[in-house]
Amino acid sequence: MSHLQTIENKTEAMSLKKRFRLSEFIIEKIIFLSSFLAILGVILIFVFVFREALPVLTNPEVKKEASLKLFFSTVIWQPVSDLPRYGLISIIVGTLKVVVVALFFSVPISVGAAIYTAEFAPLKVKEFIKPVAEILAGIPSVVLGFFALMVMASFFQGIFHSTMRLNAFNAGVALSFAIIPLIYSIAEDSLNSVPRSLKEASLALGANRWQTAFRVSLSVAMPGVLAGIILGLGRAVGETMIVLMASGNASILSANIFDSVRTMSATIAAELGEVVHGSAHYNVLFFIGASLFVFTLLINSLAHLTVGRLQRKLAGKI
Repeated sequence: MSHLQTIENKTEAMSLKKRFRLSEFIIEKIIFLSSFLAILGVILIFVFVFREALPVLTNPEVKKEASLKLFFSTVIWQPVSDLPRYGLISIIVGTLKVVVVALFFSVPISVGAAIYTAEFAPLKVKEFIKPVAEILAGIPSVVLGFFALMVMASFFQGIFHSTMRLNAFNAGVALSFAIIPLIYSIAEDSLNSVPRSLKEASLALGANRWQTAFRVSLSVAMPGVLAGIILGLGRAVGETMIVLMASGNASILSANIFDSVRTMSATIAAELGEVVHGSAHYNVLFFIGASLFVFTLLINSLAHLTVGRLQRKLAGKI
């Protein structure tokens, strides 16, 4: 009887093993298919955007109205007129102004909050800060843009007495609320991954908690922190609704952060829905989109190279 029971147990074990292998095979193929479809989708988006932007470089009829030379020969963005002008300089400068203001506020706040949460905060405070940051990350950008339009713009105008209520400063501060959770989350995870033995060794050698946090923990976690900052930069460059609602959407070329601006992403969102399909204006908007794609790709590549170099340097390989 025991022999038969042993055979039955072995048979059942083999059956379970086969089912487990089949389930593992199916799950593996589903994951592969999902990854393949995601990569294919990104490639198709790239192909579509660059195909629609290509006439700016190749079509003689389009180049008479919009070309690389004409883009930088004027600062005026006036696509709908008897003499259309597509001055990209003011749009690019406006994008940079908003992004710089956003990073100026978001990087110190998010990295400082990550250091406090990882190194100094009591457990109860840490359990409160983390969910709040995640909730902030879940706020739709249109809600942040509406808040900046109705509340922040009047508040900042009352403080700085700016002539333009909607400007680069207002849009940049609002944009910082969108990227703070991203930078904070990555920086906090990086700081938590620092080996405890390094911190204890620093404290044992006489360093206080602040010195340990900044000279040991932050130095070791710097690749992850830098990666978070660069990803936040990429999010800031591509953000649409906040800058569309809070920046004033005026293509003014100036160094004053309290002047209204128009960004590249806001230009696409504001005009693509009403543009004539196949016109030079249509191709220029896709050219701006392709430029954003390339810029984002360069940012991600820079992040990969920089983080990899820092990791090798910390490991003593270079």
